[in-house]
Amino acid sequence: MKLAFIIDPIHQLDPCHDTSVALMEAAQILGHEIWITQSNWLSVVEGKAWAILQQVELDPIQLVDGRWIAANPWYQLSQRSFLSLESMDAVFMRTDPPVNDAYLYATYILDYIDQNKTLVINSPSGIRAANEKMYALQFTNAIPETIVSADKQLIRQFVEAKGATVLKPLGNKAGEGILFLQSGDRNFNSIVELSTYQGRLPVMVQTYLPEAKEGDKRIILLNSEPIGALNRLSSGSDFRNNMATGGTVAQTEITPREYEICTQLAEKLRQDGLIFVGIDVIGGYLTEVNVTSPTGVREIDRLDGTRLGNQVIQWVEQNLTNKKLK
Repeated sequence: MKLAFIIDPIHQLDPCHDTSVALMEAAQILGHEIWITQSNWLSVVEGKAWAILQQVELDPIQLVDGRWIAANPWYQLSQRSFLSLESMDAVFMRTDPPVNDAYLYATYILDYIDQNKTLVINSPSGIRAANEKMYALQFTNAIPETIVSADKQLIRQFVEAKGATVLKPLGNKAGEGILFLQSGDRNFNSIVELSTYQGRLPVMVQTYLPEAKEGDKRIILLNSEPIGALNRLSSGSDFRNNMATGGTVAQTEITPREYEICTQLAEKLRQDGLIFVGIDVIGGYLTEVNVTSPTGVREIDRLDGTRLGNQVIQWVEQNLTNKKLK
């Protein structure tokens, strides 16, 4: 197979952490061609999606004394080629948020790939439909009490009713801009004004879950089925558990309640073409559905001795084989 990955500039990626690298590495080990591009290298020509692409060869990382070790350099690139994305068997959209105009325009370009010829993971329309904060709101039995608003008075009423809450911008990643907000906070007005851009942008406000002190679980779903999980723990100096904010990770298991949440999501995820997804769960409550560039595979593989990237690529192989047989 020929697989294209739309990623951030490759020199910015961490091969010991980034799931995109884990997927590319797995594909290479399984004998496939790996090509990379960037969202700003995409075009539409004569009604079809094209891209400036480079073939990449990776030097796989190694697990040494419980730590991933990468070679330096860890990749080699070919010369750039301008190719139709339909010349690829599958295209992975793995650009990190924020989901801004540039990101959305890239998904519009990807709409011009015939998915009967080339599989796109995740579906461009699915990514647009699934804001990573808002998407969870439709699963009312799975989420904590939540409002979304730019109205300062409504936010104040909610915070006063709940006592302790978490405020989240709708378009960020890796814990960026998430704030702990409680009743009586003297900075309340400033926090809400800054976060909503003076009432112009809505934010999400959720009841604070005390179980967050015990961790924020990331569960990886492949075609709506959970295939692995890890627990993210705060560094102690920050209430957020995200790895990007200094949090640590620990081995964990998926509980019956978390399997139930995955089941609640399954039909909708398949309907929206969201094949590779990471959900966040705290204390048995769904808090986010990550569909743009969900991460955690390297950490799960290290802790559990798995190769989740292999499972993903093998699923793609089987999916493409089934299409050819139809």
